[in-house]
Amino acid sequence: MFKKLIVLAALLLPACFAHAHEYKVGALEIAHPWSQELPPNAPTVAAYFIIHNTGKTADRLLGVDSPIAPEAQLHEHVMQGDLMKMQQVPGVDIAPGGTVTFAPMAYHVMLLNPTDRSQLSDGKRFPMTLHFDKAGDVTVEVAVQKKPPEATQAHVHAQ
Repeated sequence: MFKKLIVLAALLLPACFAHAHEYKVGALEIAHPWSQELPPNAPTVAAYFIIHNTGKTADRLLGVDSPIAPEAQLHEHVMQGDLMKMQQVPGVDIAPGGTVTFAPMAYHVMLLNPTDRSQLSDGKRFPMTLHFDKAGDVTVEVAVQKKPPEATQAHVHAQ
């Protein structure tokens, strides 16, 4: 019975990522960069993705930038007492064989004061460059969507 469940899960998993797009730099794989469509006057835009380190050594995401905003910051949500707060972080470590998920209520990229709003509506994409300590730089295309991807929603609710 257990083997049948594994086979069924393996068959259904690709459906969750049917619209996914992936990038690779060194031993790092970056999966499905996305951003949720925001109102026209929103002062910030958040971007999300998943980083998987297939290598045997750790790496570190040092920062990001995008031509659609003059400043980009790495952030995380942390619980302080009974309050969930967002705070900037100087970098994010990716352990060997590890996966780090950038998702709502977790790590995320904040793009401050976006200047090119033409790229921020549903169905559009915008470039964003991730800067890693060892793997170097990789530019990804962030897909703007009305709703979070189902796989991300399931991950966030599972945490």
